[in-house]
Amino acid sequence: MMRDDALDRLRQLARAQALGRHVGSDRLIQAGLDALLADVDSPSLALQAGLGRREEHEARELFDHVVDELGLGFEAPVDPIAARWALAYWLAAQIADGSLDPATGADLIWVEAASELGYPDALQPIVECAFHLDDWNANWSPPLEQLKEEVLVAARALLARGEPETNP
Repeated sequence: MMRDDALDRLRQLARAQALGRHVGSDRLIQAGLDALLADVDSPSLALQAGLGRREEHEARELFDHVVDELGLGFEAPVDPIAARWALAYWLAAQIADGSLDPATGADLIWVEAASELGYPDALQPIVECAFHLDDWNANWSPPLEQLKEEVLVAARALLARGEPETNP
C-alpha cells in the first residue's frame, strides 16, 4: 500500500465514524498497521498499529489521536438531517468511485439515510434499486448486474445535484 492510499483509508475511516457508521477495532488497528508500513508517521500511530487482541478497546481512542495528529479529521454536521444527507452523499460517492459495492451502498443509503429522512425524492432512485436488489433472485429479471448499474447511475445523478440538501 502506498502512503497516499494509507492516508486515504485513514481519512475514510475517520469520516465513517464521524457519520455514525460502526468501524470495528480490528479495522482501525489494521489501517494503522498498513499506514505505518506505508511510511505514515504520527506519535500515536505505532501504538495503534501495535495493539493486540486484549487491547482492542483502546483502538478507537488511539485512532482519534492519529486522525488529529495527521489532520485527517472530519466534522459531521451537527444537525441530524444534514448529517443523514452527508452520509447519503458520502455513500453515493463511494458507489460512484467503485470503492463500495452498488448493492451494499444502495442498501445503506436506503436504511441509514433515506428512511431517516422520510424518503426524499432525491434518494428515491437509489431506494427503488435497493428495494429491487433486496428482493432479487436468480429467476427474476433484470439481471443483477443491470440493477447494480442502475444504482451506479442513480448515485452519479445524486452527486451531480451538488451539495447535500438540508431540507428534505
